[in-house]
Amino acid sequence: MSKGHILVVEDHPDNQQLVRWILEDEAYEVTCAGTAEEGLCLLESGRYDAVLMDISLPGIDGREATRIIRTNPQFSTLPVFALTAHGLESEQASILASGVTGLLTKPIDEVELIACLEGVGHS
Repeated sequence: MSKGHILVVEDHPDNQQLVRWILEDEAYEVTCAGTAEEGLCLLESGRYDAVLMDISLPGIDGREATRIIRTNPQFSTLPVFALTAHGLESEQASILASGVTGLLTKPIDEVELIACLEGVGHS
């Protein structure tokens, strides 16, 4: 039984695969998008229990994509976790201001990732 369906918006294929392996090992269903634009389209057409959003994306970045998600009342409570290599506190404040639920730094800590997602699944 699936713990939930997670949308991973990440432009780097190796990072997509790593997150997919971690989440699938924990019984989550995973859909990956390589751009924010693709992720936003998938979000409109599917049902997801949480989003993992890379911040540094080509085109629309993760901050702007999160702001767009938050403008839709349907997604106002959807957990959106930022994935970022930016560990600077000034960057973190800007990322959190975009409306994300939480912030995960790269390299991804498997235990921290799973702890963030515990309880978000409804499937």
